[in-house]
Amino acid sequence: MPLIFGIHPVQEALVNGQIDRLVVQQDLHNPRVHQLVQRARAAGLDLRLETRVQMDRLCNGGLHQGIAAYVTERPLIPLEELLPEAGPIPLVILLDGIEDPHNLGAIIRSADGAGATGIVLPKRRSAPLSDAVWRASAGAAAHARICRVSNLAAAMEWLKGKGLWLIGADGGADTPWCEADYTGPVGLIVGREGEGLHQLVRQRCDFLVALPMLGQVSSLNVSVSTGILLYEAVRQRRPAVAKSGGVVR
Repeated sequence: MPLIFGIHPVQEALVNGQIDRLVVQQDLHNPRVHQLVQRARAAGLDLRLETRVQMDRLCNGGLHQGIAAYVTERPLIPLEELLPEAGPIPLVILLDGIEDPHNLGAIIRSADGAGATGIVLPKRRSAPLSDAVWRASAGAAAHARICRVSNLAAAMEWLKGKGLWLIGADGGADTPWCEADYTGPVGLIVGREGEGLHQLVRQRCDFLVALPMLGQVSSLNVSVSTGILLYEAVRQRRPAVAKSGGVVR
């Protein structure tokens, strides 16, 4: 069962009813923590008090702000239930071999901020949805619609059959990231830290785009790249979204 800590992640999990047990530092005078404790008690949740030393040990020295919680993992959804039957235009993120939990958490946070439909992860070569992912997502993991698939390439073909255009991030691509069309149903595919997309995944993309590297390093962090692509999609979709009064999903 994942452990999360810090006021904001705990608050998000509490709002979404995903807390199994709350852990709070003894003799802590923090109005925000006190408010969360009151809400947890009102909800009938288990509460445990610990010393500052015990809290530091429990959270491995992380910045816990005097509060932590054991959370129930959000159920994964089948790929077949990922896309809405009607409503906003789908924007799906597919992750090819993202094994760093902090990168995965940051991507989930960006996906939530950009209003993405959901995230597709392979069962192999992918970080588990651990406490580190929860913390790095700053609470967004409580909202994210995530599915794991046995075969990412097959999932890509299924999404194509549902009308999605698949845009892969590849450092060697000729098309700049801002020249692709993200206004329709889109799947964004980003690959392994330092290595990029697997060949089979790259071949199944409809388009490949690149982010310019103008300095001395050869690539951006994968979570940063994903955030840039997501918000380019948000930028391009804003006129249509504003006209319809909806949100990007």
